[in-house]
Amino acid sequence: MDYLTIAEDFYTIQGEGFSTGVPAYFVRLKDCNLTCGASVRKVKEVKDSGEGNTESGSFMGDLHESNEATWTCDTIPVWVFGHKKPFNYLLNKWDESKLIGDISSGLIHVIWTGGEPTLPRNQKSIVSFDKAFNDYCKMNDLYFNPFYEIETNGTCVIQDDLLLKLNQINCSAKLANSGMTKEQRIVADAIESIKSHPFHTFKFVISTEDDLIEAFDTFINPFKISLHNICIMPGLDDQDNFHERTLFSMEMAKKYRVRGLTRLHVSAWNKTTGV
Repeated sequence: MDYLTIAEDFYTIQGEGFSTGVPAYFVRLKDCNLTCGASVRKVKEVKDSGEGNTESGSFMGDLHESNEATWTCDTIPVWVFGHKKPFNYLLNKWDESKLIGDISSGLIHVIWTGGEPTLPRNQKSIVSFDKAFNDYCKMNDLYFNPFYEIETNGTCVIQDDLLLKLNQINCSAKLANSGMTKEQRIVADAIESIKSHPFHTFKFVISTEDDLIEAFDTFINPFKISLHNICIMPGLDDQDNFHERTLFSMEMAKKYRVRGLTRLHVSAWNKTTGV
């Protein structure tokens, strides 16, 4: 493959997970096999409208509205759209913005996200891009040692040709509060493929203590995931509840011996995005 189907890309800092705060270039790839907080019908309506909205937290899915979910994927209006971009699109953009040396050396992380970047066609695109990026660096006398993080919902098996190129896997495993069925959310082979990577993390978005108990019952204990590899974040759709929800997440982290994380406040996040 000689293209990436990109919904958006931008330079910012990593705002979630174990590498929070690291300078990062996000490449959001099109499409996802889950529609957290929304029905497939609702997502199709967004796509058919042709009007994407990239403002964080501006979209509430119908499952969320009807209390069948407690949160909505806030990037649905972004990843339903996307355009096939030749590899030179990113390489030239990184060069023009004087980021390419720091990206090629791993100082700035590349975050493959979505949507779902481990959909089979996206996996093939990333692997092909990595080769093109390596060739570009050789031609331009650049050190090639990029740091690739991938953000996945943990439902697609990551093939070896991609797995070997990744430095970090951030799995945002989905609970019942996503509105997705258990069969959609829990794919044993996919989870095992993630666990086989030496640097993997599993993140759970929790709104109540019962959510965390569910994470132990359906993911952590059955798949024997080490607590060293677990982090939790609060479900957060209203910034007025930011501090209360953050404190709740920290208390749960202490009680269950996992890593508690917050989310960057929207006002802070907006100041960091863009090239």
